[in-house]
Amino acid sequence: MASSTPVPSTLLMDGTAIPILGYGTGTAWFKKKGETGVNRELVESIKAAIKLGYHHLDGAEVYGTEAELGVAIKESGVPREKLFVTTKVNQNIADIPGAIQSSLDKLQLSYVDLYLIHQPFFAKSPTELQDAWAALEKVKQAGKARSIGVSNFLESHLSTILQTAKIPPSINQIEFHPYLQHGSLVPFQEQQSITTASYGPLTPAVRAKGGPLDSLLSKLASKYAVGEGEVLLRWSIDRGAVTITTSGKEARLSSYLNALNFQLTPEEVKEISRLGEQKHFRAFWNDKFAADDRS
Repeated sequence: MASSTPVPSTLLMDGTAIPILGYGTGTAWFKKKGETGVNRELVESIKAAIKLGYHHLDGAEVYGTEAELGVAIKESGVPREKLFVTTKVNQNIADIPGAIQSSLDKLQLSYVDLYLIHQPFFAKSPTELQDAWAALEKVKQAGKARSIGVSNFLESHLSTILQTAKIPPSINQIEFHPYLQHGSLVPFQEQQSITTASYGPLTPAVRAKGGPLDSLLSKLASKYAVGEGEVLLRWSIDRGAVTITTSGKEARLSSYLNALNFQLTPEEVKEISRLGEQKHFRAFWNDKFAADDRS
């Protein structure tokens, strides 16, 4: 049965409240090149997620799902101010003012709650990264995004934009799970008051079975009467990350909300982290992060 517990929020450094569990329109729904038109199956899935209590909705220009998000938000009947909507700039990074307006038009919104630079690899120089961040600051100043941040950034990328930022990034959304803990990156973000957001949190139970966590996840799922996915969501939340998950199945989305009904002990969080460090697995951006992962 789904949790009846409202999804709690945490505050970003700029004071924006963000729900700690969000529904993503990426991995399960990513449109292939050439796909056009509104995917009604996705619209209905987003509406189901909103009805279940997922008021944090995560999209991106590159997913091709902003139009579906817009339709679902409109049809949901939930007031705009009760929803937290994220989108990201990627293809149109050279024209951020045009990119945000295009995204807002597709979303049928006047603003997003969070606007992210999707990845840092477009930049051929530090200046290019800093210029893109300055353009994002103008998006916030214009009221088109309540909060701004980044995604898939390493410590070096964050340091580069922090050198010139007038408004620091409030969040870095990264693939984060026990098999990809990023060394010093998360502690660095904590020192800078940059919130960590996690995507791919279920990876050890979905994409990387047959690892050192299998037995412990099974044991903890039995102890708390939840699924292994909920244990992994709880680990991410207990590590302080805003956590994004997804599914095309309403029953699964419903069960994921049970991650809000229990808390791992500090020892269990540490043990999941310790065992997770015995295996390395990255599901996304492998070509870009190969050198970093092996350093």
